[in-house]
Amino acid sequence: MDAPISGAERDQVAVLNRSNLTRRLVDRLTDEAVVGGIGNTHFDLWASGRRPENFYMLGSMGLAVPIALGVAIAQPDRGVIALEGDGSMLMQLGSLGTVAAAAPANLAIFVWDNGAYQITGGQQAHTGHGLDLVAMARGAGIERATWVTDETHFDALVGLALERTGPLFACARIDHAPPAGVTERDPARIRNRFIDALRVQ
Repeated sequence: MDAPISGAERDQVAVLNRSNLTRRLVDRLTDEAVVGGIGNTHFDLWASGRRPENFYMLGSMGLAVPIALGVAIAQPDRGVIALEGDGSMLMQLGSLGTVAAAAPANLAIFVWDNGAYQITGGQQAHTGHGLDLVAMARGAGIERATWVTDETHFDALVGLALERTGPLFACARIDHAPPAGVTERDPARIRNRFIDALRVQ
């Protein structure tokens, strides 16, 4: 598949629904590891199917991409996907340079951008003032960085991620809809299920 990388700008793409996109992604997974960022990002991942290969971040804002990168390097034969919110991505922009330098073919990053810190009251994030995460990812050296133009384009990007020809960075503008569920607050169980699923000794 040729890379379905769009040249569209942030203000030219459709505003989509995070829960719907997450379900569309999860429905196509097999043994891929998914690291869901804090708050609504992993709430929707939880509601989309409680896969043991899912890791749900609890209270560690901005660490979904670094953790997913570590898994991708440790298990190069497994597809790894990071799901992150724009606010959390802003806290770990340096990780994009590390992803570009390491260049793991099996890593894909999907960022949900609603321009706000939704879970803490909807305070406006820098992305709400025009900061472009796709431009920053490209500037960090991730060549396959794109805005998601619509649901069809998102599906094509998921297909590209599953081909493991990354790294891939895709940012979707999303609405402010509430999440579809709330994750159980059991860090040990989340960790142990993930370790067992990845067959870590």
